[in-house]
Amino acid sequence: MSAIVSLDALYDTIERALSRAGVSAEDAAVCARIHAESTRDGVASHGINRIPRLIDYIKRGWVNPYTSLSLIHSMGTIESYDGGFGLGVGNAMLATQRAMELARVHGVGIVTIRDTTHWMRGGSYAWHAVEQGFSAIMWTNTESCMPAWGAVEQSIGNNPLVIAVPGDPVPLVLDIAMSQFSYGRLASTAERGESLPVDGGFDVDGDLSRDPKAIQSSRRLLPMGYWKGSGLAILLDAMAAMLAQGRSGHRIDELQRGSGTGCCQVFMVFDPEHLGGRQMCNELVDGMTSHLSSLAPDAPDGSVRWPGASTFQRRVGDSQVIRVSEEIWQQIRALAGD
Repeated sequence: MSAIVSLDALYDTIERALSRAGVSAEDAAVCARIHAESTRDGVASHGINRIPRLIDYIKRGWVNPYTSLSLIHSMGTIESYDGGFGLGVGNAMLATQRAMELARVHGVGIVTIRDTTHWMRGGSYAWHAVEQGFSAIMWTNTESCMPAWGAVEQSIGNNPLVIAVPGDPVPLVLDIAMSQFSYGRLASTAERGESLPVDGGFDVDGDLSRDPKAIQSSRRLLPMGYWKGSGLAILLDAMAAMLAQGRSGHRIDELQRGSGTGCCQVFMVFDPEHLGGRQMCNELVDGMTSHLSSLAPDAPDGSVRWPGASTFQRRVGDSQVIRVSEEIWQQIRALAGD
């Protein structure tokens, strides 16, 4: 079953739920906005659906809502911070803001965080950057949640990667995990009683499957591109841990503090003003999207898409009515004291 809620009601209820869990008013407002916007943008798996788990992690002491970033060292365009196991969304927003400040001065700003927690939807920070005219490359490592190519057991993270280039009006924003589908996508697909459009993992017998429940049971996600996705996940993990001077995926596993706790994140931001100017960047992206939209679709009622197109349409429409899981919505209302 689903519930229909307004964006304002969603934001307000999430904010109150987080405040009751001990999150400061400022941080609760930031987190509520990111979770509500992610839900509106069609990513409820990393929006409203994550709130009960986040509050559970706070109660367990796995996420510390009373701490923030502390500077480890600075090297001009690069700054490294310790996240203190604080709120992942708040830490990521601060890192994005700082990277943009550095980019305004130097053309590029790189901020890394170690020992932070789940940033929820990585695309949130890329959209924040492009909407202010910046390009970005961002990624995080995670605990082991899929098998390395050739392995049976979970041994590498899905290590989401975000790449964005601003345009006017339409930007390019890619937000992908290294698995063919995230666990959030598996959960939402299973909830609707649907199958995946392509193989997404292995069942308990080791056979490729499109059944989200079978993959949830085996916990064997399929790396995108098979061995290529596996290799990219491994290198993103190594680069994040090296740049942030923190934990690689198998060391995050040792913490045993839930999803994302203890991870490393990298925020690379570029200012087009230092690289040919924003007008040139806008014309570049506009030319690419115009070219793509002019192509013949592979189905009579289809269209050629590019990264960020569907999210942009939702944002342009500024939808104030959102369909969410009735069960999750009632959980959030209870956590908010309703």
